[in-house]
Amino acid sequence: MISLFALFISCIIVLDSCSQRNRAADTTVAFQEMEELYVSDLSACISALDKLKNSASRNNKDVIRPMREHYQKARMYFKYAELVLSFIDTENFRFLNQPNILKVEEEDQTDIKEKEPSGFQVLEELVYADSVDRAEVAKHAALMSNRLKLIRSNTQLQSYQAYHFLWILRNGIARVALTGITGFDSPVLEASLQESAFAYKRLKRYLSYFKHEFKDEALYQAWNQQLDQSMESLKGDFASFDRYSFIKKHTHPQLELWVKTQQDWEVEFPFTLAFNHGATSLFSDSTFNLKHFDDLKSGDLATEKVLLGKQLFNDPSLSISGTMSCGSCHQENLAFTDGMAKSVGQTRNSPTMSYAGLQRGFFYDKRSGSLEGQIVAVVNNETEFHTSLEAMSKVVKQKPTYQQQFEALYEQGATEVNIRNAIASYIKSLSPFNSKFDRNISGKEQSLTEREIRGFNLFMGKAKCATCHFAPVFNGTVPPEFTETEMELLGVPAAKDTVNAKIDPDLGRYNLFGTESRKHFFKTPTLRNVALTAPYMHNGVYTTLEEVMDFYNRGGGAGIGIQLEHQTLPPDALSLTKQEIKDIIAFLNTLTDQNSKPKQLTSAK
Repeated sequence: MISLFALFISCIIVLDSCSQRNRAADTTVAFQEMEELYVSDLSACISALDKLKNSASRNNKDVIRPMREHYQKARMYFKYAELVLSFIDTENFRFLNQPNILKVEEEDQTDIKEKEPSGFQVLEELVYADSVDRAEVAKHAALMSNRLKLIRSNTQLQSYQAYHFLWILRNGIARVALTGITGFDSPVLEASLQESAFAYKRLKRYLSYFKHEFKDEALYQAWNQQLDQSMESLKGDFASFDRYSFIKKHTHPQLELWVKTQQDWEVEFPFTLAFNHGATSLFSDSTFNLKHFDDLKSGDLATEKVLLGKQLFNDPSLSISGTMSCGSCHQENLAFTDGMAKSVGQTRNSPTMSYAGLQRGFFYDKRSGSLEGQIVAVVNNETEFHTSLEAMSKVVKQKPTYQQQFEALYEQGATEVNIRNAIASYIKSLSPFNSKFDRNISGKEQSLTEREIRGFNLFMGKAKCATCHFAPVFNGTVPPEFTETEMELLGVPAAKDTVNAKIDPDLGRYNLFGTESRKHFFKTPTLRNVALTAPYMHNGVYTTLEEVMDFYNRGGGAGIGIQLEHQTLPPDALSLTKQEIKDIIAFLNTLTDQNSKPKQLTSAK
């Protein structure tokens, strides 16, 4: 005879099983509703683009106003759709939202593709030009409409799980903070704040479809309150908008709500994207999942490996001369640079190793795709280590201390692969996120001055610095996916000359594949610790941040008379005042890491 207790347990199991099935069914319905709204937004965007194309094709005199109205409507619905589109179809999203810059894809010398840009940024510049080229407007509107129709016909969200929605939600929050409010994709209208409000409006609507997931009703209400407050704050003026306060008062509290939500929903993620699942700040040493940036999947970043890598990094006996180490050109007291315009025997300035693990491409010309690959290149370079991995491995194995450490940490001991891994582990650890700015924006202290906050707001707004040096790493790796590190053509001069300036002769990326349109292109470096890394630019031409800011304020190379067809930096002067430049530099000085012990990492055992 079944006991009452056993019967009670059986009932609990059955009820729990039913609850799980009902919850799964509710989630399926939520994604159905989400898909319907998403497809509706795509359709409205397509309709507006078709009307724009038709308007541009007419010969009426008064056609500019309706063209612009159709563009703005299309853009609004694209921003509504952006949250889902950017997550489920990254490539098409990038196509539709790319800057008006020639797109070059280089796999090797036999596979080089050059593609003329299209999409909303291109269309915005065309529609709001002083002299509107109607044929070009019609061409791009038709191309974009056809692309969106294809996307619409291939949309299917009903197989998605709750964790997919949480990723979409977090990406939307991060995109607003890191690119949305900077003007990254609204080059002419600077309509970024209004468009960010569109994104929040859709986030709120989508979240309502998942109300059934919340066990804690107060948590759901907290989300609604936060999203409403964010939309209200985004009604501000682009030039005067307080981006620092927005991130502190809205972005970071929303990340905290996101962490609470995954706990409330009892969500288990199959893997981790760029952001760690427990991240509640965009500016902390626990924000990023370092494995996301590691194509080689080289394992956990263990403290013992980091310490071993540091020894190797600073050991000159690994080079053929016995006098050069990685630390020769990357000195810790100079934020892992060497203070020289060009390192001894080299043709370029020594880049910082700080935050090097948070990028997609190494060396100024991105000729290496991983830290380990960069190490190989340095070892083999005749003007650097001038040795080989095999020879370096023999040196390491001859030292009992190294041999013992490698045998304790790696199954195969001091192999070439493991030596590279140890050095790379040390470099990856150089991302402490403990600068004065980090501590303040993460709420750990309140020590930033008004000037420093103004400088950040200018950096992220009027000065357009953050449209190339993306927060929070302030390098060229594009958030929130962090899968691509950009290269730019700035028109850097050979000397400090604003009257008879000539382009620096270094051809940069061109030297790899001989692609004509990639002459003088260089990777966008991090600005963290920039106060310690002078001189600046790939050739070390500028010795002060004031000189660098003057170069940008003039419009880069174009502003000092260097005319290059593919300059990616807008040629227009920024019109920053002397005080605004001082404020931006004051902010940049807050990005210097605090001297502290390395963060506690995992154990190798």
